[in-house]
Amino acid sequence: MPSLNSLPFSDPGRPDTRSGPRLLIWLELGQWRGQVASAAWGTLHMASVACFPAVVGVAVQAVVDRSGTRLVLAGAVLLVLGVLTALGDTMLHRTAVTNWISAATRVQQLLAAKAVELGAVLTRRVAAGEVVAVSTGDVEKIGWFVEALARFTSALLATVGVAVALLVYEPELGVVVAASVPVLALSVLPLLPAATRRADLQREKGGRATELAADTVAGLRVLRGIGGEELFLDRYRRVSQEVRRAAVHSARMWATIAAVQVALPGLLLVGVAWYGARLALDGQISVGQLVTVYGSVSFLLFPLQNFVEIAMAWSFSRPSAKRAARVLALRRTDVDGSEADRVAMETAADGNGAAHTDGAGPHKAPLTGELYDPATGLRAPSGLLTAVVCGDPDAAGRLADRLGGHSPVAAEGEPSALLGGTALDTVPLATARSAVLVHDKDPVLLSGTLADLFDVPSSGRVSAPAALAAAQCSDVLDALVRSLAGEEAGSGDAMRARIIERGRSLSGGQRQRLALARSLVADPEVLVLDEPTSAVDAHTEARIARGLKEIRAGRSTVVFTSSPLVLDRADRVVFVHDGMTVAAGDHHELLRTTPLYRAVVTREADERPEEEGGAGGEAPGADRGDTSATAGTAPGTRDDMSMEEPA
Repeated sequence: MPSLNSLPFSDPGRPDTRSGPRLLIWLELGQWRGQVASAAWGTLHMASVACFPAVVGVAVQAVVDRSGTRLVLAGAVLLVLGVLTALGDTMLHRTAVTNWISAATRVQQLLAAKAVELGAVLTRRVAAGEVVAVSTGDVEKIGWFVEALARFTSALLATVGVAVALLVYEPELGVVVAASVPVLALSVLPLLPAATRRADLQREKGGRATELAADTVAGLRVLRGIGGEELFLDRYRRVSQEVRRAAVHSARMWATIAAVQVALPGLLLVGVAWYGARLALDGQISVGQLVTVYGSVSFLLFPLQNFVEIAMAWSFSRPSAKRAARVLALRRTDVDGSEADRVAMETAADGNGAAHTDGAGPHKAPLTGELYDPATGLRAPSGLLTAVVCGDPDAAGRLADRLGGHSPVAAEGEPSALLGGTALDTVPLATARSAVLVHDKDPVLLSGTLADLFDVPSSGRVSAPAALAAAQCSDVLDALVRSLAGEEAGSGDAMRARIIERGRSLSGGQRQRLALARSLVADPEVLVLDEPTSAVDAHTEARIARGLKEIRAGRSTVVFTSSPLVLDRADRVVFVHDGMTVAAGDHHELLRTTPLYRAVVTREADERPEEEGGAGGEAPGADRGDTSATAGTAPGTRDDMSMEEPA
């Protein structure tokens, strides 16, 4: 049985994600030693407590018979039973908590690994609020069921044992008890379906409330900018009241179940006491036997409580396990080495790149070469700055993820992107990540110092100051220096300044530039940037474009943008429309030869074919704001008008 000192697990295993119950079974089997130990200690505890009525009955009968020897022996046995009860209870609690924490930790490690594996794709497939609910409350419910099952097993063994012992010890009363115990244990079964439905509804509404809260907090600054705080507050109030009503509705059913579990055993206890007293008065049983039977029936109230608990644990953990299984089922395409070799060789034969034929498999050597997407026909030559213009921002985001090999299995039918002829979905995740870094359009800045922000795996070729300079972060550094307090204030070292959660103290443009600098420090073989300058002004954007090309010289860079300032600096521009590459070449050449490209880049809606125009004739991407060199955009326009102002 693993101890808490061994956590976290070096390998949490491969979960069975076909359904929620299968995930629970996998967790139970994965720590069967702990379950057996917990059930064994629980059985010792239950057996010790169950023996008390028999020994007390002997002691009472010894007093009646005036037998001092038997009374002393009964007292000694009671002392031993007390020690065993304490030992069993202590170890049961220890092993049960260990099982609970171990199961919860295993699921949390799996969820963390899944988040790392999928990256930004995760929140596109599953709502952020649901991910939070699974990794917090659902994990606890799953752990609860895992540890409660062992205690239920020991309670079941104790209940059966006491019923059988009563049949042997006092057949007349034993028959009554043995016939009543199954009725008591199964009496709540008709109520469980309704209780489960109410619990599921409560969890569903609670998950919705969590999602709404997470979305509201994430967009709070935007809500303040448009004056929508009260609207979302009213919405959250309504949702929270629905959760409250569902919780009360569910609690009433569980209260009814608990009342049944108290009332029926109480009636049995009254009946046994009355019938036993009649037998004792008739001389058919002794006083000691009556005390033993009465005490044994009283004991049965104790393990029967575990029957209610396991029913509650199952009702709450089943939907939680279902949600966890749904998240854990998302994964990248997994292909073995031989299949990867075949894909790479066939790709090379088609002229899409050179396969690695060193005999060690395509993922053994570092991935280099041309980046190619078979789905769209997009090619990004090695060592060049390639700009991609895509009128649909959502399609651009999906294409960026695919170029990084991040597409999960659920993206059926989409071929993997290839780097140097090797399909990225066929290589180990670490290999793909080290070769291609995808810079999301909404990157997250973790809390910590600026030095912590740049403490990322990197080639060592690009220093933090160089990356900050290329991303035009001088004003950000000045602001961070002014924010220094205490001993750090005199140092003037911006790298010691703290960034709060998600960089909320910075403007949208400042956060975007710091995130870009972090990606530049990583210096991957291929860097994919999705709209890296959408929140900065035109003058800063022009300088960033120049710095990006200089610092990434000799490395492959793919930038998704429609800004002429960036496109003019690109070595090669690719225009993707309706999911296919329709033109490629120099920016100025495409402006002259491709009217649709010119319409997207310059926002000249009147030049676009009518069937391609949106509502009001706006070109795709028009919401980004005009960033052309001739648009007359004043410095600071986009950054200053950002909804996300400094706190």
